[in-house]
Amino acid sequence: MKRTVPFFESPIVLAPLGGPGTVELTAAACNARAFGSLACQYSDPERMRRDIARLRTLTDKPFGLNLFMNNDPPPVDADHLSRAHQRLHVYRDELGVPRPEVPQSPPLYHDEQMRVVLETRPQAFSFTLGIPSDAVIAELKAAGIYTIGTATTVEEAVALERAGIEAVCVQGAEAGGHRGTFLHYEVLPLIGTLALVPQVVKAVSIPVIAAGGIADGDGIAAVLLLGACAAQLGTAFLLADEAGTATAYRDVLKHASASDTIITEAFSGKPARGIANRVTRELADPRERAPYPHQNTMTRDIRNAAASQGRSEFLSLWAGQAFPLAREASAAEIIESLLAQTRVALRSRE
Repeated sequence: MKRTVPFFESPIVLAPLGGPGTVELTAAACNARAFGSLACQYSDPERMRRDIARLRTLTDKPFGLNLFMNNDPPPVDADHLSRAHQRLHVYRDELGVPRPEVPQSPPLYHDEQMRVVLETRPQAFSFTLGIPSDAVIAELKAAGIYTIGTATTVEEAVALERAGIEAVCVQGAEAGGHRGTFLHYEVLPLIGTLALVPQVVKAVSIPVIAAGGIADGDGIAAVLLLGACAAQLGTAFLLADEAGTATAYRDVLKHASASDTIITEAFSGKPARGIANRVTRELADPRERAPYPHQNTMTRDIRNAAASQGRSEFLSLWAGQAFPLAREASAAEIIESLLAQTRVALRSRE
């Protein structure tokens, strides 16, 4: 018997997109029968409450909220942090951004964000870069909130199931944005989606959602045939009308090549897949950047200025390897097309 998530209306999940993700995009996806996930990692608790309230005025469908789990900034050498901070001044000067005297500290409101999740009771809570504590998992279950973890290896998927998580999103190496790896590996695991999904399906008994390099109906059908109950797509929606993707970011997506994506730590201090640009090339040396979340916080003013000025060479251009398949249309049109393509692909296998 195929394992399914009970409230999924279709095999399409809108990935939580930090930055390009908007309340409007999430609502539009939900209304078009996809399961929409809203990224909340970079939202303070009050903004979370406002966004969730607005989302509920735009859709009466189930939706999910997403957070990162490793929110405690690691110890960092003060001299290293200062060097990384000073290194960014060349970009601030070019963009006309003031030079902060000291590095801004990462915000610490993860516990408050979790309280908002528990208070607002979305249909699902998804997370990446770790596992909630046993106490938090118990609270989520008591509140009737379905839990979805992120895994990049079989071992991580097994750890999520053992912790009592109800479904696992399997992130292949092709996926855009931050890698969800949370167990320690000497080398970052970069297992492809089509290799990883069937291994996880065999290793766990909970529903499996596939993510990474999926941007059309053929890709959705492929992971369904491998045992996934749904496909999570993010990059496919970067050009959607409702997405908050900056104009310069959109222009790059429409003209770059799939071979231009790389894994970089330049913008956030944590491995993430995006389209290479000047910053990723110039900050390739780990001695010139700080660990996550320090680097992410320190580059925010640069990224914000670059977006407003149309300077893609200073933007974190997160994108999966299938980004050339993204198209400009409303979220509803994109989902309708994906579902139609998936039906055709599955019928061809009958």
